[in-house]
Amino acid sequence: MLFPVLRSANNWLDNSFNDFFNDGWMAKARATAPSINVKENEHEYEVEVAAPGMTKEDFNLSISDEGNLVIKMEHKNEQKDENKEEHYLRREFSYTSYQQALALPSDVEAEKIEAKVEDGVLRVVLPRKAEEQKTQRRIEVA
Repeated sequence: MLFPVLRSANNWLDNSFNDFFNDGWMAKARATAPSINVKENEHEYEVEVAAPGMTKEDFNLSISDEGNLVIKMEHKNEQKDENKEEHYLRREFSYTSYQQALALPSDVEAEKIEAKVEDGVLRVVLPRKAEEQKTQRRIEVA
C-alpha cells in the first residue's frame, strides 16, 4: 500500500505533514515591539521608532486624555498570487500591529509636535517650551 496514512478527503493533511512544517524548518514569525530611541537637547525631545517598510499611512499619533503621546502603527501586506498551477499548503500573511504610550514631559509644547517617516524610521519631534524669564524684584513691605 503506497499511502498508509490516508485520511478522509476532507482531512488529507495529516499530523505528520503538519509536523513537517512546524519543526523549525518554517518557523512562525514572532511579533516583537519595534526599537525606540529617545533623544533630547535644550530645544526639543526626539522619539525615533524603527519602522522598516512602513509608510506614513500606517501610523496614527495622538495625545491621550492623560497627556501621553500614543503611537499606533498597523501594516498589512497581502500578496496575491495568480498562479493557477499550484496552491498553498501553508501561507502566512504579513500583518504588523503595535501601540505604545509615552508620558510627555511637562515642558513639551503638545500643539507643536511634528512627525515624519523617513528611511524606515518614524521621527517625532517634541518641542520644548521656551523657558520663562524669571525676574527678580524687591517687594516693598508696607
